[in-house]
Amino acid sequence: SSFARMFVQVCLYFYCKCLWRCLKFVVRKLTGQCELQRICYNTKPGAARTMKIEASLKGSKSKRLQTSVNVHPDAIEKTIDDIMELKRINPDINPQLGVSLQACLLQIVGYRNLIAEVEKLRREPYDSENPQHEEMLLKLWKCLKPDSPLKARISKQWCEIGFQGDDPKTDFRGMGLLGLYNLVYFAEWDTEVAQQVLTDSLHPKYSIARQYLDFNYFFFLSQLSKAEWEKKKFDKAIGYSFAIVGINITDLAYNLLVSGALKTHFYNVAPEAPTLTHFQQTFCYLMHEFHKFWIDEDPLDIMEFNRVREKFYKRILRQLQNPEMALCPHFAASESLINM
Repeated sequence: SSFARMFVQVCLYFYCKCLWRCLKFVVRKLTGQCELQRICYNTKPGAARTMKIEASLKGSKSKRLQTSVNVHPDAIEKTIDDIMELKRINPDINPQLGVSLQACLLQIVGYRNLIAEVEKLRREPYDSENPQHEEMLLKLWKCLKPDSPLKARISKQWCEIGFQGDDPKTDFRGMGLLGLYNLVYFAEWDTEVAQQVLTDSLHPKYSIARQYLDFNYFFFLSQLSKAEWEKKKFDKAIGYSFAIVGINITDLAYNLLVSGALKTHFYNVAPEAPTLTHFQQTFCYLMHEFHKFWIDEDPLDIMEFNRVREKFYKRILRQLQNPEMALCPHFAASESLINM
């Protein structure tokens, strides 16, 4: 019976494939437009268009079209000319088509190159003998703890920003330099939020001493009954290690990138090729959102971290299934790049 099912599935596959090609041929004859033209003319710019163009090129019976998604960025213009020639499209009559295809190919090729760049950073280990690596690590401390000088390179102080021991280099083994790059970018370009997330990760959900400084919050507390006050006073969110979680969220962002899930986001926010900066901004967004998600989940202890992380990961995946989705970073440093 398993052989019969497999035989039916194979027959159905070839039938659908042949039927689909016949339908494409008929539609082209009726409309006078190839599939690439119909996509570009009927789908607005962004992930919806680029992903359809990518699927069309990869699914083409022409090897030239299949390989067009893997060309070097410098060869994109010539590739567009080849596509127009192969599809017998007059560029003078269809000038906008070439522009649209070029934008889509830049995004497709750029995404592939971004994966390679991110992978290279992930595979490069932290080297304490490398001055640039050491400089980045010290910059991370200065951005997060500007008022607390580091007493020594090897120090228990590193635990204050969420590393496991007195030498952070051992914590970068899983994600290599990529984890450090992301943490430094977050601390340098979104400093206020990064410092707040660090503070919150070290303290209860409700820091009464700090909140007393807020008159509105003080007024709110004054309206609570004694029972509500006691509940609120001891209502805490379990803290976590900021740096270790940052490296873990780097792993989450990396998996989203490699799996292709981030195509939706990058094709919507990057008008051309997505860059490492786009990836780092996405990391900042994920850090901020995970922190809020962690507090909302209100875990019993740190042992629930994997459960909360998996639930958060699935939520992001669901959001990225929407072709119009963009994980818009919340901080000002990203606005100029996203609005290009």
